[in-house]
Amino acid sequence: MKILLTFPGQGPQVPGMLHQLPEGEETRNLLDRATAILGEPVLGWDSAEALKSTRAVQVCLYIAGVVYARRVRRAGIHADFVSGLSIGAFPAAVSAGALGFDDGLRLVALRGELMERAYPDGYGLSAITGLLQRPLEQLIARVHWPDNPVYLANLNAEDQFVIAGSERAMEQVCALAREQGAGRTQRLAVAVPSHCELLKQPAMELAAAMAKASLRRPDIAYLSGSTGRVLWQPDRIADDLAMNMSRPVHWQDAMVSAYERDVRLAIEMPPGAVLTGLTKRVMEQGEAIALSQHSLALVTALAGRLLRQ
Repeated sequence: MKILLTFPGQGPQVPGMLHQLPEGEETRNLLDRATAILGEPVLGWDSAEALKSTRAVQVCLYIAGVVYARRVRRAGIHADFVSGLSIGAFPAAVSAGALGFDDGLRLVALRGELMERAYPDGYGLSAITGLLQRPLEQLIARVHWPDNPVYLANLNAEDQFVIAGSERAMEQVCALAREQGAGRTQRLAVAVPSHCELLKQPAMELAAAMAKASLRRPDIAYLSGSTGRVLWQPDRIADDLAMNMSRPVHWQDAMVSAYERDVRLAIEMPPGAVLTGLTKRVMEQGEAIALSQHSLALVTALAGRLLRQ
């Protein structure tokens, strides 16, 4: 049996999330380093007002992911795979040993800035549940137009998708989806049209910055949430990190890939539990669990029990 750590994308962030991190010297050191690199107190980035900024959200999710993954490792849980959705790929890469914390933080701050600058308002993401991919693609094709763009962004499960685009276009697709029997449509707490070609230019700018960072072969298998493939080569991981903002997310494919590689325990790093729900739909055997909903002691005991089976 193998263990997978998963790292969420934007959406589950909550005010005060950095203040709620586990106490300890390592947490304090990471927060101090982040403050020094960013040039301002990072603990000011998790207020309700600050989290209206894409840059602040991504930095907070990045720091939280790294802190919790290190806490899990200190508890004696040794992951075989890591995988992150969108911004979650960055703490995943750090936790795998492919990217250093400092370089990752600079890149994440730049990523958020580039995305925010490209689309300051009027765009975002919406989730649609209850339709299959082909019917949804047909609805998107009816609405999409250069001045009314909308794209299929996340393929999270057989009947759970996320669309990206302008507010108007997303509203039109969601209305049509409900007419076609969609069980739920929801505007997500993301202010940019991620995972589509609208962000191709910012992704290229991030790729140029990524070329200056130092990446190495990871110690833990890095499973791409964009392609569902395990990547070991530093240049391919760098490409995956830089360009994932402009590429669709194939989370279901990634979880199927993990399950086929004998993953039987998936542990989601806080905040939130969205990835856990999606992972459970794939893992016919084993467990998917969110650290935000259970104590570390319980997760450690579960890992020990599954490993002994």
